[in-house]
Amino acid sequence: MSATPALRILVVDDEPAIRRFLRVSLSAQGYRVFEAETGESALDHIGRDHPEMIVLDLGLPGLDGFEVIRRLREAGSSVPIIVLSSRADERGKVEALDLGADDYVTKPFGVEELLARIRSALRHRLQQQGERPVFRSGDLMVDIVRRVVAVKGEEVKLSPREYEILRLLVAHAGKVLTHKFILREVWGTETDVQYLRIYIRAIRQKIETDPERPYHIQTEQGVGYRLRSPE
Repeated sequence: MSATPALRILVVDDEPAIRRFLRVSLSAQGYRVFEAETGESALDHIGRDHPEMIVLDLGLPGLDGFEVIRRLREAGSSVPIIVLSSRADERGKVEALDLGADDYVTKPFGVEELLARIRSALRHRLQQQGERPVFRSGDLMVDIVRRVVAVKGEEVKLSPREYEILRLLVAHAGKVLTHKFILREVWGTETDVQYLRIYIRAIRQKIETDPERPYHIQTEQGVGYRLRSPE
């Protein structure tokens, strides 16, 4: 029996120390790692090596990370992208997610967190490729076809807008959705984010065991929300 091919990850960062750290850490987990230090060379690698995951710094010389994401998504690429972001660059994280990045990791970061984000992004991409009609995570069940939501086997009644927000989170489970993205998809316009917070609070009251310490709908402070991936 032949061995499973190693998953190909492209690391894009202009700092040699970061690339070396990621190469050693990811290779130790069995991933096949490619490296690029500029946006231009990253696009060359993508066209040549066809990576299945990209770990991308935003602050690259020349063609920056934002433009790399934009070009990939405009070209129709669905390869998962995890952004490396500086702690103070909240606006940059939001912009990258709105452009189509799947997740972000804040510098400095731990390798275990990055590995967890990689696994989550890969699960999400697999779900997108064959979206399941029934979503299950912990005690939460969402039947997309029948529009039924249940917790611990008991049906939960959501308002139409509450359901649309939850359905959107289910469709992108494991991925951070920005306030702007959710408002645009559900309301059709970038209305006051306070409306979204009110609806998220209402949904949590109905699906969370402890709404003050939510398990299912996670808050990404200043950025948006993430629904926990199926287990």
